[in-house]
Amino acid sequence: MTMPRPMTQRRPITEPRPMPVLTTRDELAAARDALAARGARVAVVMTMGALHDGHAALLRAARELADAVIATIFVNPLQFGPTEDRDRYPRTLAADVAVCQRAAVEAVFAPAQAVVYPEPPQVTVGAGPLGNVLEGASRPGHFDGVLTVVAKLLHLTRPDVAVFGEKDAQQLVLIRRMVRDLDFGVDVVGVPTVREPDGLALSSRNRYLAPAERATALALSRALRAGATAAAAGPTQVRRAAHAVLDAEPGLRLDYLALVDPATLAEVEDNHAGPALLAVAGRVGATRLIDNVTMRISEQVSGQLFGQPSHSSAGAGGRHVLKEP
Repeated sequence: MTMPRPMTQRRPITEPRPMPVLTTRDELAAARDALAARGARVAVVMTMGALHDGHAALLRAARELADAVIATIFVNPLQFGPTEDRDRYPRTLAADVAVCQRAAVEAVFAPAQAVVYPEPPQVTVGAGPLGNVLEGASRPGHFDGVLTVVAKLLHLTRPDVAVFGEKDAQQLVLIRRMVRDLDFGVDVVGVPTVREPDGLALSSRNRYLAPAERATALALSRALRAGATAAAAGPTQVRRAAHAVLDAEPGLRLDYLALVDPATLAEVEDNHAGPALLAVAGRVGATRLIDNVTMRISEQVSGQLFGQPSHSSAGAGGRHVLKEP
């Protein structure tokens, strides 16, 4: 006769710990204090929401660099000009929280404007000469607003490392400079741009594009690829190759195409040899898009689109490489 097997007690199924969405300074301070008590190394990823796979890549990179990741979601009014798309900028908080949850983010800080700016700020961060070229020339005051909110969020989140995308190359240069000049004591890491299979750089504003406009927008990455391919022939050929692609696209209104020093953002001379950043901005319909690639002039360019993350402290630069998609 077979004896019945004794019943064993089932181990309870443990649900994943809910990820808090913090909306006040006190909530954030309490969460940050708890992380400090654990001795956790903390990374921050700052966003304006409307998260996509590019943001997910930032969150994953941050998770590799730290024990805990705080993501911030805040549409910063200071960085929008009076005629820009702040009111139209997509707000998708529930979907954004889900992206963060999947990336094992410790907490999301999603404050209202009155929390970040209890009163209109009278003292802000000035971007200086680096903020007056390229994007700064097209969007006066933009980087003053960016650096002001980044400085505030660094103070509030108290991270060990801050992770930003390399698609906003000028922004990354300026943040690194601010962190170095003002002694913030945080490592700044750049993560390569994430692209669609056809080369279009991921952006929250891509959702504005109609199908025909999206096809037009591909001229930006094609121009960068053409410029990078010509790097062995020098700066003049880089500019010429990129312009040829852009000029052939009538639906694109070019704002700027610039070949600059990656650290100083100054236009490189025709006899320049060494690192360079090729940056482009333009409008497709009502949507303004930016993109960039770094290269080494007078050396053969090859490899994968936008290489590996530049896991470096403030002041270091990454290398991007383009190839055919």
